Amino acid sequence: MKKIVIFSLVIFIFCTSLWGEFEIDLESGAIFTGYNDVRIPGNQGTLFSLKDDLETDIETFFRARLNYHFNPKHHISLLYAPLIVEANGNVDENLEYQGEIFPANTDLACTFKFNSYRLSYRYDFIRKADLTFGMGFTAKIRDALISLESDNIKAKKENIGFVPIINFRLVWDIIVPLSVIFEGDALAAPQGRAEDVALGLKYQINQNLGLRLGYRILEGGADNDEVYTFSLFHYAVLGLNFRF
Repeated sequence: MKKIVIFSLVIFIFCTSLWGEFEIDLESGAIFTGYNDVRIPGNQGTLFSLKDDLETDIETFFRARLNYHFNPKHHISLLYAPLIVEANGNVDENLEYQGEIFPANTDLACTFKFNSYRLSYRYDFIRKADLTFGMGFTAKIRDALISLESDNIKAKKENIGFVPIINFRLVWDIIVPLSVIFEGDALAAPQGRAEDVALGLKYQINQNLGLRLGYRILEGGADNDEVYTFSLFHYAVLGLNFRF
């Protein structure tokens, strides 16, 4: 973690010595759970759903991204994307989770955390008057936790790990000042998969300020002896970006 943070700072310090411009991109809105299935340990725990077996409320979210554009087809960004979802309820069978047995019909409280920190580089292969398309790589650090507790039993599973992902972005300028933006990070492998993809409509208020409405999907998980967890979240997005 420390090496990645130091590397990120070095990259940004180096970039500031070049010609370019910074952009702050902020997002907020509502999160809706599509599914969220958990079994820990993955080879012997009880499979349960935070969406179907427990009740999950609609949550609000906030994301912040710092972009640096230079040369002018090269782009570097840092993203902070926290995600915490709470679920409550009970199940009609004994539930084994992380070595603990929660009796049937016990009131349960579950916290699902999946914070994401990402460093991305992207190169624009297509850069026309009305169309831009680029691809690159993202180094992602996930800070994940799933905790389950009743009145007298508590168990949790934490994980911090590194995930390399493919980054892409497509911008189609329909008519000034409106643009369609399709962007995200995505990768699938035998160990699991991760997709964080957004589709939005951007209105450029002036040269430096833009407003965006859209939809984001966050999906992925892993299936191994240690954990089985797959989740899908739908985001209703309101975004604001400012260049300076």
